[in-house]
Amino acid sequence: MVLASVALTTALAACGNDVKKSSAPPTTTSSGPATPTSTAVDTNVLSGAVGQKLDLKNLSPSIPDPSSPVTVTFQSWIGQSVALRSLVAQFEKLHPNIKIKLTNVSADAASQKLATQIAGGNPPDVAQMDSSEVGDYASRGAIINLDDYISKSKGVNRKDYVVAFSGSATLNNHMYALPMTGESTALFYRTDLFRQAGIEQPPKTWAQLQADAKRLTVPAKKQYGFIIFGPESAYYWYPFLWQAGGNLTTANGKTITFNNAAGIRAASFYTGLRRYSPPDQYNSNSWDGRTTFANGKVAMYVAGTWLVNTLNDQFPKARGKWTVAPLPVDKHCGTTIAGDTAVILNASKNKDAAWKWIEFLSAPQNMALMTVGTKKHPASLLPTRTSLLDNPAIFKVNPILKGFAQQMKCGKVNLSANPKWPQIEQKLNDELAKVIFGKKTVTQALNDAAAAGRKIMGKNA
Repeated sequence: MVLASVALTTALAACGNDVKKSSAPPTTTSSGPATPTSTAVDTNVLSGAVGQKLDLKNLSPSIPDPSSPVTVTFQSWIGQSVALRSLVAQFEKLHPNIKIKLTNVSADAASQKLATQIAGGNPPDVAQMDSSEVGDYASRGAIINLDDYISKSKGVNRKDYVVAFSGSATLNNHMYALPMTGESTALFYRTDLFRQAGIEQPPKTWAQLQADAKRLTVPAKKQYGFIIFGPESAYYWYPFLWQAGGNLTTANGKTITFNNAAGIRAASFYTGLRRYSPPDQYNSNSWDGRTTFANGKVAMYVAGTWLVNTLNDQFPKARGKWTVAPLPVDKHCGTTIAGDTAVILNASKNKDAAWKWIEFLSAPQNMALMTVGTKKHPASLLPTRTSLLDNPAIFKVNPILKGFAQQMKCGKVNLSANPKWPQIEQKLNDELAKVIFGKKTVTQALNDAAAAGRKIMGKNA
């Protein structure tokens, strides 16, 4: 696998995707009071991570540590993870005048909470942020331009990031976020149900996907071949659009094109899979729907890498009954890649200390720890640095992730951080959901979504 030389497709140019609301659990930690930093955390967790071993104390030698104690607040939905808390303990030992205060927020509420905090004048110093939202916050001056810090850093190499991830953290050629974690989308399928149905391998084309979904659907047993979610329909439709040769917008991001012939064909196929999906899940979401798949009521399920550990940890009885395959293709392969970033808020009074923290998290060995993990503490995300993705040792901890990484060669993500795209995506969700519920035709729904999108973009409908 040689991802460093892969030229990831850029045709998605002004478009974002809301991974946290579309393809990942709405929360990984409970929303509530700050998690106290604990020096008793087992730092042995840090052993075994792969990646270039940098001098973590001197990643930006020209930026001095504060001369007196300061506290950097880090608001995220991973505040209770073993890896992060271990990294906090290590960081505080290396930088005794910087204390990290972890504040938990549910992923689905993170953006609204941050917006409220900014309006109230009390945001955190650092926030975990979905990559699709960076452009919006950057355009409003809520987060800082990191170019100067990056130029002084031995730990952050802008050219080492997968182009799609660095692009989604960039606005007007300036980098406003450091990509932390990534994921691509693939097909999870129940090997036990496939065997029962006499299907020997996962589908490789749209035609095979439809035929297998039909064969695996047994309504009398409340068993279905596929699962589709109205509120998240846009995100899961995107791969089909790209595979059909379509795009969301023109390359410059100024004109919506998702309602052209390719878009109509892709949406017709995708929404048509509702015939093989449990009707009581139409209005659900991918996080809640994981239970349906884990319990063997759905045979195929499109999701990101987050689902690997979720199934292993939460549904141990399903182990050995499922695996992962690339998404079936049409004209060519295409899938969604997305991820999370770390940003420094403009209102922070400790910007240098905040930089040292996110730079520390971005160091190769620490990124590897937080994404793929170690044998003792495996994780199920992808690193955003090509040097890690190209490292043969990176997937020994969790071999199933290698397939997701290979999917990245035909993945797309927001490369120009259009701050208005999340609003347009919501219109797409609403309209495609109406097709799934039988209230509109595909052509009508896409045309209505495009008209609404043009208004959002400041054009006449």
